[in-house]
Amino acid sequence: MQTNMDTSVLNHLKSLTLLCVEDNKTTQLIYNSIFENLVKKIFFAYDGQEGYKYFIENNIDIIVCDYDMPVLNGLDMIDKIRKINKEMPIILVSAIEDIDVIVKALQLNVNNFLKKPIETQDVIQAINSVTKLLIADLYLREKREKKIKDLQDKDDYNSYQEDLAFSKELNILRNDFYYQMINNPYDAIIDFFYKPLDILSGDSYSVRRINDYEAFYLIVDGMGKGLSASLTSMLITSFINHTIDIMGKKDSFDFYKIIDLSLEYIKPILLSEEALAIDYINIDYNKSKMQYAKFAMPATLMQTSNNKIIKLKSNNPPISKYMKTFRISTYNISDIIKFLIYSDGIVENSTTLKNKPYLNFIQKDFLNSFSREDMVNKFLEKIDVQEDDITFIFINLLHIHNNIVEKKTFKTSLYDVNEASEWYAKIWDTLTDNSKLSYSAVLVFSEMFMNAFEHGNLQINASTKHILINENTYLSTLETKQLDCDKNIYVTINKIEYRSEVYIITKILDEGNGFDTKILEKIFQKTNNFNGRGVYISKELSVGIYYNKIGNSVLFLHKL
Repeated sequence: MQTNMDTSVLNHLKSLTLLCVEDNKTTQLIYNSIFENLVKKIFFAYDGQEGYKYFIENNIDIIVCDYDMPVLNGLDMIDKIRKINKEMPIILVSAIEDIDVIVKALQLNVNNFLKKPIETQDVIQAINSVTKLLIADLYLREKREKKIKDLQDKDDYNSYQEDLAFSKELNILRNDFYYQMINNPYDAIIDFFYKPLDILSGDSYSVRRINDYEAFYLIVDGMGKGLSASLTSMLITSFINHTIDIMGKKDSFDFYKIIDLSLEYIKPILLSEEALAIDYINIDYNKSKMQYAKFAMPATLMQTSNNKIIKLKSNNPPISKYMKTFRISTYNISDIIKFLIYSDGIVENSTTLKNKPYLNFIQKDFLNSFSREDMVNKFLEKIDVQEDDITFIFINLLHIHNNIVEKKTFKTSLYDVNEASEWYAKIWDTLTDNSKLSYSAVLVFSEMFMNAFEHGNLQINASTKHILINENTYLSTLETKQLDCDKNIYVTINKIEYRSEVYIITKILDEGNGFDTKILEKIFQKTNNFNGRGVYISKELSVGIYYNKIGNSVLFLHKL
């Protein structure tokens, strides 16, 4: 059959499905002879209702329908179809030339009209016309989808790069006190809050354990925005951490040298107009001595035992290419119980209180905060939106030795595991009527005590535990190993009243070899990981959980 159709139209038709709605059998035969070799598939319906049913149940591409049909005429069927699909190519065939029929057909966006009796060439021409519309629509849709995909790919790529950049920033930051504390000569709880405003943060920090009594604190604030400030901040932080690592291997930490080397490293990198603010702080808790070199940073806040706030102001100007000398100062911290070291993002943030900056409230909030969580909550409740990078280090020196409520020693046995939980639950019954809080505290204690029992004194690691559980030999292994274990587990419960709040501090010490608490950081990046889930849940059910350096002692807090 001569069709006079373009090759592109003919090729496209072979992928299309055609619905012919016609009650005349002869006309159906004519349609079949025209289309059987042109389209992929033909459906025939005898009335509008059947035609609508075929449309609903099949993937139709083009419709040819008669106007005058029983049950449901052509226009009524098209009206129903248009409520679902406004773009479907439809050709209306009619022996009637009523102007009302034509107007309604146009209103229903009928694409073409054929007059009965039909002529083959007219049918082909109409099909050719609507197929070109489909090809044009397909082309536009493919271009639109490609554009969307290109944008999506670009967004995905940018998002991927941002994730990599932020991961790199977190790798540059070093936190030797993740879930750790200093516990000589007393327990020093060291907590952090780091919340960049953007992926490229101008803030960075590091906290390094120098020895059992000494810690180094660093906060860097790239004074500016965007990539330049972020690069400067991350470069000097990375250099300082590298230098401390080298010194640590030689046991030769030198506070002055850290500052001197890092300034000589960063000055050639700085732009002429660029400045950098940094806090270098070193605290020896055993000697009650604090050394610091503050370069244009906000005042470090320190709280004395009689609740006086001391502001430790900067003793150096901002770092620039042209800086020649710097000053280190020393402060006696024997009467200090809390520290807050921070960048200027927190104090410059506007608040909902007459739009005053948070600088007006930080001292009072620090005084009334026992933990990092208290400090964060007090800050967040006063602002509408974060306006800059927020970084602070919150240190609380817990003088708990004179605040003991109960203490007890337990043997390494399953019997003592149950006895310890019952003992702890009875103590909490005397501390509060809040059953939910008591339940949470006992749950945390049971998890931490069980860790001291199985992982601490019995030295069963997580992977071995999983194997034993899968082999259904876990309980029998515990029963066997406990027989040869003469180690103890020590529990101390302390009560501290701070301002108007009361905190219960529980400490569990085992006689095992401990573990490297740094593995918790990797575990908690994937909280669906079974390993460490107990510690993660315990952290969520308490104010905080902190281990000693070797990991055989854990301290956790609850607020009554």
